[in-house]
Amino acid sequence: MSFRSIVRDVRDGFGSLSRRSFDVRLSGLHHHHHTRGKSQGSINDLSDNNNNNNNHASLIVQNSRWANLPPELLFDVIKRLEESESTWPARKHVVACAAVCRSWRSMCKEIVRTPESCGKLTFPVSLKQPGPRDVTIQCFIKRDKSNLTYHLYLCLSPAALLVENGKFLLSAKRTRRTTCTEYVISMDAENISRSSNTYIGKLRSNFLGTKFLIYDTQPPHSGANIPAPGRSSRRFYSKKVSPKMPSGSYNIAHITYELNVLGTRGPRRMHCVMHSIPAASLEPGGSVPGQPDHLLPPRSLEDSFRSMSFSKSLDHSAEFSSSRFSEIMAAATSADVPASERSKMPLVLKNKSPRWHDQLQCWCLNFRGRVTIASVKNFQLIAAVPAAGPSQPPQPPPPDHDKVILQFGKVGKDMFTMDYRYPLSAFQAFAICLSSFDTKLACE
Repeated sequence: MSFRSIVRDVRDGFGSLSRRSFDVRLSGLHHHHHTRGKSQGSINDLSDNNNNNNNHASLIVQNSRWANLPPELLFDVIKRLEESESTWPARKHVVACAAVCRSWRSMCKEIVRTPESCGKLTFPVSLKQPGPRDVTIQCFIKRDKSNLTYHLYLCLSPAALLVENGKFLLSAKRTRRTTCTEYVISMDAENISRSSNTYIGKLRSNFLGTKFLIYDTQPPHSGANIPAPGRSSRRFYSKKVSPKMPSGSYNIAHITYELNVLGTRGPRRMHCVMHSIPAASLEPGGSVPGQPDHLLPPRSLEDSFRSMSFSKSLDHSAEFSSSRFSEIMAAATSADVPASERSKMPLVLKNKSPRWHDQLQCWCLNFRGRVTIASVKNFQLIAAVPAAGPSQPPQPPPPDHDKVILQFGKVGKDMFTMDYRYPLSAFQAFAICLSSFDTKLACE
């Protein structure tokens, strides 16, 4: 039996299962509507009935012929499929296998490796896992100025930019407020809002567009050096407000664009302090701790209320104060740190310095053909060299510190390329690139 016939049988089985479950729920709803007079009792009984129906549906799936395949045969089938379907859109068959039942899903999670190991984006959780170490994952961003939206796509072929052919990954929507600008990041191409269950983070900037904060819905690893919230929002982060209500918004990075007070010509200068990524991750044998193996489930009603109720009324000026950002940058690059604490220092990224081309009379960077239009938004990020102590002689940077971790550049009127690699994830790289779209009169 071919794999296509297997998928067809599984799909037909799920279709009949869905119809049967839907009919049972409708009959249960009709029965309780005529036998109950109190709404509270009807809701409770209907909830119990729905739980029984869900358990019954799960039992049918687990007892299907596909769920009872021998583990050795199932492992061989999924492994061959995973190796043959190496690129999208064919990789959708791997995702379809993971949606058959619990045993198939666990087998797929065991076989399908992370992007760091295989360089492939398969499941949604791959968007928050580090990219490969040796190669970059090539993506492109489409900007829609009329709707203030940005869509991130995975390049499916070398000519993907010419035909605008790619697999959708993430989207963002720009919202201008009184004292800041916010970019809401979602996994849905149309429904881009914080109230959606596809919301995974945001980017917030100050009024001038020179300082940015990246927020993630996933909590960072326990050893992350996350700075305390600003003075203006401290009372809402206090445990006295609601000790059982998580905020669902974690500050994982600071982005700073240096001011160009003299107005000299040249590219923008930027620094990124990645609080969720330790600097030791670039050392030999290093890794990014706390990588998620699944995305968080949809947030509760209380959590959604918490994230929406005060966002328009808070004054975020204290979060973007110059002294606060200076303290964070000084702490991240300080040389007076005990050896036992250096492994916890956050990774600091800086833009690679371009060279001046005498014939072209412009600043140039080698984007290896991925950028074709000169723009002040173009940049390449590398790891900043840790500062040496007062008693230590300066040492050459490690080899990994010279590699371009993230590059972003213009290829069309509203088309930009984004290539990233380890230790950044697609979500982190997308958020950093969004910061380059803001107009920065004080930096140019």
